[in-house]
Amino acid sequence: MPTPDLSVIGRRTGPVVVEYESKDVILYALGVGAGIDELDRVYEGAPGGLRVLPSFCVVMGDRAAWPDLGDVDHSLLLHGEQRIVVHRPLPPSGRVVKTGEVTHIFDKGKGALYVVRMTGALEDGTPLFETESGIFYVGAGGFGGDRGPGARTASPPDGVAPDFSVNQRIGDDQAALYRLCGDLNPLHIDPEAARRVGFDRPILHGLCTYGFAVRAILDGALDGDVGALAEFGARFSGVVFPGDTLTTEGWRASDGWIIQACTANGIVLSNGLAKARSD
Repeated sequence: MPTPDLSVIGRRTGPVVVEYESKDVILYALGVGAGIDELDRVYEGAPGGLRVLPSFCVVMGDRAAWPDLGDVDHSLLLHGEQRIVVHRPLPPSGRVVKTGEVTHIFDKGKGALYVVRMTGALEDGTPLFETESGIFYVGAGGFGGDRGPGARTASPPDGVAPDFSVNQRIGDDQAALYRLCGDLNPLHIDPEAARRVGFDRPILHGLCTYGFAVRAILDGALDGDVGALAEFGARFSGVVFPGDTLTTEGWRASDGWIIQACTANGIVLSNGLAKARSD
C-alpha cells in the first residue's frame, strides 16, 4: 500500500519567474479547441489585440514552481479537481512570478488527496491568479489523517433546463496538439500506453476538457469576454476521448453558474461553479 509523505505539507517552491509570449497563448487556445472563428484568441493581430483565455494560467510556465510531492508512485496519481481564481485579465505576453505550495494532504479512505496551490503575480507584486489542484493518490488513504472539509456541492437543479448549453466537438487530433502545452504523458497519444492502464485508446487530458468548458462558459454566459470570468472550479468525473462531443451546461445561481459537462458516455465534469468578475 502506498503511503503519503506528510512532511511535504507546507512545502513551498519559488518564487520562479516565468516568461511567455503570444505564441504560447495562441498554442494553448488552439489546444483547447479555439479556431479562426475566435480570432482574438488565436491571432496576435486581431482588432483590439490578443485576448488570453483565463485558464491559460494552469499551463503558464508548465510545471514551474510545482512542489515536490515526495516519494510517490506517479502512475497512481489522478487529477481529481481543478479551480482557478483570476484577479485580472492575463496579459498576452509578459513575465510572471509563480509560487507553489502543498497546502494539505487529506485522508479520503481509498486514497490521499494532495491539495496544491499555485499563485502568479506580476514582478511588481500585482496578483494575477491562483490555482488549486486536487491530486488523488490512489490506495494511499487510511493513514489516520484529517478527511478534510465536506465536498462543496454544486448540482444542477432537478427538472430545470440549463440557462445555456454549448456543444463542442473534440478534434481527433486534439490530445496530440494539447500535449504541446506541457503534459507529455504518453497516455494521451500512445495506444499501447493507454491499453496498459485500461483504456482501448488514448484519452484527452483532463485540463484540456477543462479548457473547453471554460470556452463554453465564456461564450454561453459571459458574451465571449475572456476578462469577465473570475473563478471556475470543477471535479473530473469521467473520461473524454478525442472525437467526442462535449456538452457544457450552466444554471444561473445566486453566486454564479452551476456547471456540468458531459459526453455521450456520461458526466465528465461535475460539481462545477463559475463566477463572474464583479468590478
